[in-house]
Amino acid sequence: MKKYAVIVAGGSGVRMGGAVPKQFLLLKGKPVISYTLQAFLQVFEDLHVILVLPQNHVQEGEAIVQSMKLHDRVTIVQGGDSRFQSVKNGLAHVTDPSVVFVHDGVRCMVSHELIKQCYEQALDKGSAIPAIAATDSIRIAEASHHYVMDRNKVRIIQTPQTFLSSVLLPAFEQPYNDAFTDEATVVEANDVTTHLINGEESNIKITRPLDLLIAEAILDKRIT
Repeated sequence: MKKYAVIVAGGSGVRMGGAVPKQFLLLKGKPVISYTLQAFLQVFEDLHVILVLPQNHVQEGEAIVQSMKLHDRVTIVQGGDSRFQSVKNGLAHVTDPSVVFVHDGVRCMVSHELIKQCYEQALDKGSAIPAIAATDSIRIAEASHHYVMDRNKVRIIQTPQTFLSSVLLPAFEQPYNDAFTDEATVVEANDVTTHLINGEESNIKITRPLDLLIAEAILDKRIT
């Protein structure tokens, strides 16, 4: 069975406070997105990456991909107006029965181990949605009041959200819905149950300047 990773890197970088989209910021001298690409390309020799980028940053992405040894295993696709449409654009290039990873381009610290575990569970159960337990106190705010929620029941969702193509592709034939916050919600709206898997605390999403410092610390620890 073939393997595809649809890596969605369509962010604008607004929360980083700069003009450069976060996926192109430098982390120890290399663009954030390059770490993400390498993680997937290195873990499986037969995996093909579909990199989804904003239209005005396709050339920049092409330059990064061409600088990598495994650039022949990467296809660049233009993104859409929403995450749903961007993922759908990427899935249009999945043409064979396969296991499909959908991953945030700025989750550049994803480990080989998590990718492998998601793959194995997707083969077994049809899906693997990485999630970690909440450690902070959780409150739900509604209008003028708020109330505490049992944090033991809360899971924080990560990527790569991983599916059999026979599960994922039909789900993305649905019309877009504002309730679609990730791929799991799209699949569930198609009356398919999804299955969680343990994520990793280090699988952070680069959204703010502090996250780059945390990623540097994770890299230093992995090197040593």
